[in-house]
Amino acid sequence: MTTYAITGATGKFGKQALATLAQLVPDAHIIGLARNTDKASKSVPAGVEVRKGDYTDKSSLITALTDVDKLLFVSSVPGGDMPRQEQHQNVIDAAKEAGVSYIAYTSYPQLETAKSPLSGDHKYTEKAILTAGLNHSFLRNNWYLENELGTIQGALKGQPFGYIEGKGHVGWAAETDYADAAAKVLTLDDPKDVYEFAGAPLLYADLAAIVKQVSDVPFDVHAESDDEFKQGLINHGLDAGTAAAITSMQTFISNGDLDEQTSDLTDVLGRPQTDLADVIKSYK
Repeated sequence: MTTYAITGATGKFGKQALATLAQLVPDAHIIGLARNTDKASKSVPAGVEVRKGDYTDKSSLITALTDVDKLLFVSSVPGGDMPRQEQHQNVIDAAKEAGVSYIAYTSYPQLETAKSPLSGDHKYTEKAILTAGLNHSFLRNNWYLENELGTIQGALKGQPFGYIEGKGHVGWAAETDYADAAAKVLTLDDPKDVYEFAGAPLLYADLAAIVKQVSDVPFDVHAESDDEFKQGLINHGLDAGTAAAITSMQTFISNGDLDEQTSDLTDVLGRPQTDLADVIKSYK
């Protein structure tokens, strides 16, 4: 019997992937790895074993990954006390030492050409997995719709929907769609080395139009310059450093960093992506 493990069992992505995997392989041995095992035990599906797996503690990861055949490695959140690359190296080293035969890693889209600073840790991690000689699939997730939560919720309250003017498309999809696809890849007999997971390509103006369809109140839509966008963030309470970092990311997006045409997500899901309007309605 194949033994599966998923990291980040208390996060939204990990919880959804565990729930989907439990439905796909109900008779398999499934393990949820989490830093807080008490919290994880309260949320994992029935029959899922919880083990302590802390990205900053390689010894805990080696123990947690013992006897695991297939691992879904959900990338850590940047900005922790331990550098993200070091955390990821711990997971890779532990997987290799524990004898994990296959690893699926949540990565960044079009990594060979990506220019955003956010891609750096993922480039490091993909290379480290290749260097370790692990059988793998790189799940290069485009943009989660939830990344726009602040802007969307503000617009639903009547605040302006501002974005940096540009021609770059974005492959927005619900985080649950990415998690469902990751779980499905884990069960495939012959998965691809790389999946470019993305929703249908849309401009920010298109996203604003969808929000307008859902909203009960009117709001303005502003295509702004970089400086105007950054100042808007500062006006809403962000410090200058954070505003500059977000603006930089949005500039890369407006220049096409997330622009791609791919059917990998819907091919793996076996269904259309979740309607963005339905996801936005849940924000109201």
